[in-house]
Amino acid sequence: MTTIGIYEKALPKNITWKERLLLAKKLDFDFVEMSIDETDERLQRLDWTQEERKVVREAIHETGIKILSICLSGHRRFPFGSEDQDKRTEALVIMEKAINLASDLGIRTIQLAGYDVYYEKKTLTSREYFIENLKKAVAMAAAKEIVLSIEIMDDPFINSISKFLKIKEQIRSPYLQVYPDVGNLSAWPENDVGYELEIGIDQISAIHLKDTLAVTDQFSGKFKEVPFGEGCVDFLGCLKTLKRLEYNGPFLIEMWSENSQTPEKEIENAKLFLFPCLKEAGFNDQ
Repeated sequence: MTTIGIYEKALPKNITWKERLLLAKKLDFDFVEMSIDETDERLQRLDWTQEERKVVREAIHETGIKILSICLSGHRRFPFGSEDQDKRTEALVIMEKAINLASDLGIRTIQLAGYDVYYEKKTLTSREYFIENLKKAVAMAAAKEIVLSIEIMDDPFINSISKFLKIKEQIRSPYLQVYPDVGNLSAWPENDVGYELEIGIDQISAIHLKDTLAVTDQFSGKFKEVPFGEGCVDFLGCLKTLKRLEYNGPFLIEMWSENSQTPEKEIENAKLFLFPCLKEAGFNDQ
């Protein structure tokens, strides 16, 4: 039976980890994905003391809800491909700390954003720096038996599984996998979504579920906060394709309702849309 998780940023922000995990349990989720984004507040988690880590481990044990993955988007601020040597150095420091945190908390997958740089100009050099430092990161992760998984992004650097596979050719490790976001994958008109899932199926560690508005010649697309069912994603088609390909990994509902007045209601609405699709596609009886 597949597992279904919820993104931390879908849940209320200013609550304890025990409260967050209990709420995820109440909402019938199997796990939570932690966010370590580019803000100082969330980057500070990388420096949690052993006592702070113990509190989170105890919350996991008491609630029975695990934190199975980290969404590590802090590299948007400190990218592997930066022309600034200090930023590249900090990117690897962040990576090592995230791997150690994951190891301490029993987290199995660290999701990395699929771009060489975000705020800087993309160049052939930025691509080379990205590959060079990703290779170092994969070696660090392998030593701790943590999988690094590249998310298919809202950015042209890696906006398809095909592009991920070109990077994978340079770093042939089982500790480097892909984390497709069906919303991001569907938003780029050049992607044949079914084909992309087919060629990448043996590299997929997890799937993000969110809706998006497609990129066009006149529109740059919308990659966040599109209500489920109002965007361009053919969820049933994606899920039936994954079922045919015998995908048995986790699904993660990605939402940004942490500052909403009614986060639980928004999550329940998402479930009302997604769970019937999962059931019709043959993924358990959600």
